[in-house]
Amino acid sequence: MVAFSPDVFAKFLAEEDDGPVVMLNLLRFVPDGGAERHLEYLRMAEPILARFGAKVLFRGDGLDVLTTGGLQGWEAVLLVQYPRRTAFREMVEDPEYQVAFQVGKSALADIVLQPLHISKDL
Repeated sequence: MVAFSPDVFAKFLAEEDDGPVVMLNLLRFVPDGGAERHLEYLRMAEPILARFGAKVLFRGDGLDVLTTGGLQGWEAVLLVQYPRRTAFREMVEDPEYQVAFQVGKSALADIVLQPLHISKDL
């Protein structure tokens, strides 16, 4: 199920908002058209992302997991950079994005959405 954890989302937005954040999206699609619907979602979402200063940095299809431990792999990985945390919130609340989100949501069997702070150590 695709849903934000209200407490974690509020904490994410309450923290310092002075720089970019990258969202790691780990995706598993529903059978029978999920991957195709996700591509439709991306086509719908891309101009909306641009409006909020966000951009897709990487999209890749998962291959077999190379490590042991019974881990199930992900079908696709997406990295999206937002200029600020508030840009992410504003996009999620945008009515046009909400339409695209319904298409994206219908494509997914499972998702992990992990915000990443860009390390200055590299």
